[in-house]
Amino acid sequence: MKSRSACRAQVAQAVQGGRPAGQGAQSSQSSQSAHFPQQQVAQQSGRQRFRPRGQQFKKKSGSGSSGSGSSSSSGSRAEFCGFCGGKHSSTQCVGVQGYCNLCGQYGHFARVCPTAGAQQTAAQPQGRGVQSRGRSQQFQQPRFGEAPFRPFQQPGPSRFGQSSQPFFPGPQQAQVNAFTREQAEETPSRVIGGTCLVFDFPARVLFDTGASHSFISDSFVVEHGLCTVPLSDVGSVSTPGGVNLFSQEILLDGVLRFGEHALLANLIHLMLWDFDCIVGMDVLSNYRASVDCFHGIVRFRPLSGEKWDFYGQDSRSKIPLVSTMEMFSLLSLGNAGFLIYALDASSSSSVQLSDVPVVRHFPDVFPEEIPGFPPRREIDFSIELVSGTVPISRAPYRLAPAELRELKVQLDDLLEKGFIRPSMSPWGAPILFVKKKDGSMRMCIDFRQLNKVTVKNKYPLPRIDDLFDQLQGSAVYSKIDLRSGYHQLRVRDQDVAKTAFRTRYEHFEFLVMPFGLTNAPAVFMDLMNRVFREFIDQYVIVFIDDILVYSKTLREHKEHLEMVLLRLREQQLYAKFSKCEFWLQRIVFLGHVISADGISVDPSKVDAVLNWERSRNVSEIRSFLGLAGYYRRFIEGFSSIAKPMTQLTQKDKQFVWTEQCENAFQLLKEKLTTAPVLALPSGSGGFVVCSDASLNGLGCVLMQNGRVIAYASRQLKPHETRYPVHDMELAAVVFALKIWRHYLYGEQFVVYSDHKSLQYLFSQPDLNMRQRRWMELLKDFDYEIKYQPGKSNVVADALSRKASEMLASLYISKDQEHLNTTGWRLSSIRAASEDRSVNPRVEVES
Repeated sequence: MKSRSACRAQVAQAVQGGRPAGQGAQSSQSSQSAHFPQQQVAQQSGRQRFRPRGQQFKKKSGSGSSGSGSSSSSGSRAEFCGFCGGKHSSTQCVGVQGYCNLCGQYGHFARVCPTAGAQQTAAQPQGRGVQSRGRSQQFQQPRFGEAPFRPFQQPGPSRFGQSSQPFFPGPQQAQVNAFTREQAEETPSRVIGGTCLVFDFPARVLFDTGASHSFISDSFVVEHGLCTVPLSDVGSVSTPGGVNLFSQEILLDGVLRFGEHALLANLIHLMLWDFDCIVGMDVLSNYRASVDCFHGIVRFRPLSGEKWDFYGQDSRSKIPLVSTMEMFSLLSLGNAGFLIYALDASSSSSVQLSDVPVVRHFPDVFPEEIPGFPPRREIDFSIELVSGTVPISRAPYRLAPAELRELKVQLDDLLEKGFIRPSMSPWGAPILFVKKKDGSMRMCIDFRQLNKVTVKNKYPLPRIDDLFDQLQGSAVYSKIDLRSGYHQLRVRDQDVAKTAFRTRYEHFEFLVMPFGLTNAPAVFMDLMNRVFREFIDQYVIVFIDDILVYSKTLREHKEHLEMVLLRLREQQLYAKFSKCEFWLQRIVFLGHVISADGISVDPSKVDAVLNWERSRNVSEIRSFLGLAGYYRRFIEGFSSIAKPMTQLTQKDKQFVWTEQCENAFQLLKEKLTTAPVLALPSGSGGFVVCSDASLNGLGCVLMQNGRVIAYASRQLKPHETRYPVHDMELAAVVFALKIWRHYLYGEQFVVYSDHKSLQYLFSQPDLNMRQRRWMELLKDFDYEIKYQPGKSNVVADALSRKASEMLASLYISKDQEHLNTTGWRLSSIRAASEDRSVNPRVEVES
């Protein structure tokens, strides 16, 4: 038996294209076999640099046994391309775009087709040499479970009469049981594969319990420019069929990421065809992994760290991927290409009307604009006045030149549609303009004086909990939002004169219900109940202009949706498609999440408290304890729970946030967002809104009879920080009424604010543009604003002063050579950061 040094010499000669002395023609022919591409890492200035393929490592020649000649390793060797078989680097080959007539695939030519050997061997006895294009390659027909023969593989046994000695880490020769993609599809239960990130690059991975080591493909290394280092010598990887693969390089400390989990592996550089990475027993054993082949799961149970499972992908349903070059080649041959993308079914903004089943047959129900004057309905909009009221007329407001031009345009449009007509009424309200989000302007009428003398409509709005009682057993939902009902309902003839408004040009009056009148929600609720009377409590819920269609099955839902849309068509009522949602299994309606599993409270109702971050100083603790203490009568043992936090507010007490403080903080948040503190609305009446604004944000709380219904808060937008105090406090009120509209419509309630001037909002003679816009929303509600000092308004005050997200952690390393600052400055920063009483979350590297 030859010595190891002799084997090394023979391997080096083979790689360089030579042959040892004394070998016959067979060895000469074998020596011309295509070698496998190499990579090299050079050390320059302490950093690794990736060299182009083709710059090979030079091997030291060893002394051979008797009869073996020596061969110089200093000469350059020819490099054979793995794509076309030519004498050039594979990275410079144009054959990557070629077409193989043998296997019908792209990326190589027929003369180097990886399936050529297998097809020829199938026609000859096993183990016989196969003559192909003047070269003799002796190999055995690959058996099931091994990789097919490749032109870069060395057949076994070796051309020198014995197998090459392995030089991999470890005492035994490396083995791999590499499936091809076709074999994996035939027997998916035997392999577990999927995708992962190798150094943040997506890769196809195979978990191979028959592989002694882990491997990474040559193409993947080259494509992403990964740096490999040389092995001590040529390494041999054997397959179950006796075919030997050779490698001289390894990728050290490769990071394989599977979602939130990562594996560290040394990956041997090998020519793989169907997978980018093979995870072998070296990694599986290191992470104490067990393979469940039946269910396709790899369970990782490391000694330290979190336990986790990897679920393999079903190879039978795996989508085949092609490279960009392959795609261009396929398209150039006339193949059809299709672009497929996913849409969020819960968002109608990206869905077209023609894409929605059933709805597509009712385009007339979803027009861009209300087409014309509404028909006569069962009811008209009426305005009942307090007895003794005399007509009220106000002088028109002054308008800017741009507003005057817009006034002419909108008056002409309303006259053309028949919504207004010239008037001689003794009533008259001034007009103003409000800017929309898109920059356009909307004409509004200031009906504040008319609303003061209007008798409030007491039409009962349905209880929300009663509405939801009808949803038991439902599983499919659609929500329809009608276009503003204001212009879909006529004004009663004797009340038309009361809607008059004055402009610089002429006096006009409305024939349809205008914006800004106080009884609009109640009247429209009455109309909707009349329109859907026979459907309500069967498969329809109506709340003012919101319609919910619910069904148990898809077949039922199709029928129900058709019935509702037909009724809208008959009544000439129109919906706004962009605000509608169809065919959903989970939907948010009136502040609740509805699904087949039941009805739950919208999480946004308690997000303001649940997302409250841990206190970082004494003032933040006092703010949170002020909110919690307001409801202490509902929290059993409040004092004992809050004691660890309360102690931090004591004078001369060092601020140290302990585990006891964290537990108390989380427990108080839990109790503030669960019963008995948080309750569902009970009937009507007794609603109170507390609002407050600060430079940190807006905060508000909705209560009924002393119980919390919902919390809400948000940070100020950049432009809102420049609001005057009056507008900032009014913004908090508008914020509350917008999100709790479904609770407060048609109800008499009180708004408490710590800004006293808000009490006089409705008697304020002049309004700026921002206040005009907000008044359009506020007019729909029946409420009174009352002053409450900040000390009494603790809940809303605490919510508004929640600290906004900011950089609360400072990490300073002693190695600061890269920073452009002085040593004195760094020392002062480090000294300050080490003072935990100033910032307890500072971390300093020692």
